[in-house]
Amino acid sequence: MTIQVGDTLPQATFNMLLDGVQAVTTDEVFKAKKVVLFAVPGAFTPTCSAKHLPGFIEHLDAFRAKDVEVACMAVNDAFVMDAWARSQKAPKDIMMLADGNGAFTKALGLELDASGFGMGLRAQRFALYAEDGVVKVLHVEAPGEFKVSSAEAMLAAI
Repeated sequence: MTIQVGDTLPQATFNMLLDGVQAVTTDEVFKAKKVVLFAVPGAFTPTCSAKHLPGFIEHLDAFRAKDVEVACMAVNDAFVMDAWARSQKAPKDIMMLADGNGAFTKALGLELDASGFGMGLRAQRFALYAEDGVVKVLHVEAPGEFKVSSAEAMLAAI
């Protein structure tokens, strides 16, 4: 079942490359915070690299002005997420969350079978806004689209 507005985000653990690979729980990311989480099918993929992450980098100050933290997630490992962040010159305060085994993605019900493209299980392209771990806004893209999960769309929604 797909997560819905009003639902509490499921418990999961992400990895981030900080001082080595560090496990980060959903509570550490979302508890007592306002957070926009956007998910991409894969780091270094065309739309993700040309539009999705760059839009959140460009509009980061607007999110900060609303006291909203920003997190980017992909079913990739922490090393790939870190390399992608560095290649995109993403500020350190955009959390680059690796859902390496897709456990969080599956728990949300937002997985994408990209095995036809040689990519295996991935996350659908989506963005959500949560307050204290409760989903307030959820925008899931139609296949091949990039409209409702953009930084601009999320800023307009919160």
